[in-house]
Amino acid sequence: MDFTESQIQRYARHILLQEVGGVGQEKLLKARVLVVGAGGLGSPLILYLAAAGVGTIGVIDDDTVDLSNLQRQVLHTSARIGIPKAYSAQSAVSAINPDVKIIAHKERLTAANIEALIARYDLVADGSDNFATRFLVNDACFFAKKTLVSAAVLRFDGQLATYSPHKGGPCYRCLYPAAPPAGEAPTCAEAGVLGAVAGVMGTLQATEVLKEILGIGQGLAGRLLIYDALSATQRMVKVNPDPECALCSTRATIKGLA
Repeated sequence: MDFTESQIQRYARHILLQEVGGVGQEKLLKARVLVVGAGGLGSPLILYLAAAGVGTIGVIDDDTVDLSNLQRQVLHTSARIGIPKAYSAQSAVSAINPDVKIIAHKERLTAANIEALIARYDLVADGSDNFATRFLVNDACFFAKKTLVSAAVLRFDGQLATYSPHKGGPCYRCLYPAAPPAGEAPTCAEAGVLGAVAGVMGTLQATEVLKEILGIGQGLAGRLLIYDALSATQRMVKVNPDPECALCSTRATIKGLA
C-alpha cells in the first residue's frame, strides 16, 4: 500500500514502531471493527481506534446523548445533547481522521439483527452496560468465529478480557455462566462510576483491539484484567475454558441465539 504524504505524517509515530511499521499501519487501515455502545467505554475506544487509523468502525447504539452522559462519555459534547449517540460518534470521528469510515447503526442490538451485523466486521469490541447484551454479543461472536474484546466498568473498578473460543480460548460464559439475579449487579446509573475509570478501561480496550489487528504482544485471551482505581492496582486472573460451558464446550446446550 502506498501511503499519501498526509498519512505518513499522521501515522509517523506508529510507523516508527518496529512492531507496527508500514505493514502494520496498512493492516489497521484495512481493518473493520464493530463497537457495541458509544457510552463511557465506547467513547475512548472509538476515539483511539479512529486516531490509530482503523479503516472502518461500526458503532451500534440506539440511545441519544444526555447531559448526564458527559461526565464520562468524552465522545459527545454539550452541543450534541439530544442527538443519537451513533450519529454523534460519526461527527467526532470525522473531525479526528478523514481516513476512517464510520458506520452508524442507530438501532438496538437484538438476536434478529446481530448475525448480519457482525458478519460485516473482522472483530467486535463490546462496551455495553448490561448482561443481556453481553451474553448476546458473546454468543453471536462464538457462532460467527469472531474475536471479542469485552470491557466493563462500575464505580471505581473495571474488567477487560478477550474471548476467542474459535482459537481455543474461553468464552464469556466460561467466566459468567449466567446473569446474576435481579438487583445483585447494579448498573452505573444505579451505583455510579468515576468518569476517568471508564476512560482508563476504554483506552485499555482500544489497545487490545489494536494488538489483535496487528498480531503483536500477548493478548488477553484466557486472562481477565481487573483494575481497582482506589488502590491504583491491576491484577490478572487466568481464565480457562469451562468443560461444562453451555456454549463453547463439547457438552454445549446453547445451539443458537435466543
